[in-house]
Amino acid sequence: MKEYTLLSILSVFLVLMLDIFLRTNLRKRKLFWFFILVIILFKFIVNGYLTGKNIVIYNPVFFMDLRIGSIPVEDFIFGFSMVTLTIIFWEYFRKQRA
Repeated sequence: MKEYTLLSILSVFLVLMLDIFLRTNLRKRKLFWFFILVIILFKFIVNGYLTGKNIVIYNPVFFMDLRIGSIPVEDFIFGFSMVTLTIIFWEYFRKQRA
């Protein structure tokens, strides 16, 4: 089984459901998608270096071995979830405080 693939896709689903449940509506904001593009740019630089120089090595048993450059697609998927989850909590607690 491709655990990393499955968990990364599941994480996106759960984070988007949390966005709906907490009514932060990030997925509807243009600024959020611009921010995601900036994060992807830096991911290409940092993660591309780490995976390109074989500093970080992935076992193909756990992921699809589909890459963009030297970066596994799952890294982009999981990275989206981590960044989005952080912003969801930031926005939710900011609104609670106001």
